[in-house]
Amino acid sequence: MSEVIITVRGEHETRVAPEEAVATISVKAEGTDRGAVVERIAALAAPLRADLTARAEDGTIAEWSSQRATVWANRPWNNEGKQLALVHYASVEISATFQDFAALSWWVSDVAERDGVQVDGVQWRLSRATAKDTEADAAATAVRVAVDRATAYASAIGLTSVSPVEIADIGLLTRQAQDGGAPAPKMMRAMAMSSMDGVGPSVQFQPEDIVVSAGVEARFVAR
Repeated sequence: MSEVIITVRGEHETRVAPEEAVATISVKAEGTDRGAVVERIAALAAPLRADLTARAEDGTIAEWSSQRATVWANRPWNNEGKQLALVHYASVEISATFQDFAALSWWVSDVAERDGVQVDGVQWRLSRATAKDTEADAAATAVRVAVDRATAYASAIGLTSVSPVEIADIGLLTRQAQDGGAPAPKMMRAMAMSSMDGVGPSVQFQPEDIVVSAGVEARFVAR
């Protein structure tokens, strides 16, 4: 045989310790008087926003954000099937990005004890620069895996060299007519984020490594 077309898949996965943690909390209030509920949610959220502003200015946190208050109302039902008086609700979501995990732990422990505050969770992630570099390295390694695999296939049938024809993310490689099947499942790079181990006055954080994976499909001519 003079040449053979070899199509392979290359994949790589790496684990990296998280560098940032995004904590999300909700501030909630409810009552029968809409005006009082709106005033209550503002009074509960104001000290949290002031604290985060100060932390951002002194570098304790990387950034923070707060949504506008959402206000709605409904008429609940009691156990006897009777509709009760109108109840108004208000909610504000606040998030803060920490790079100092000790400071994060203290902050979450503090806000979890405040009236009307619910800790929704913590998302662990890499910095933008690290994520970009790690994803690029994973993709490059996946390509090298594909080359090594194609080379091994070629060697097994007595051929000595392979030349790339196509390289693509999984599922995007041009299909030859005889393939006739559905595209392979897409397994593009992904970041798995762990969640907070617990929420309460004494919070224990156990951030898991972030998994960054990449996959490619490649077609080679082996000679």
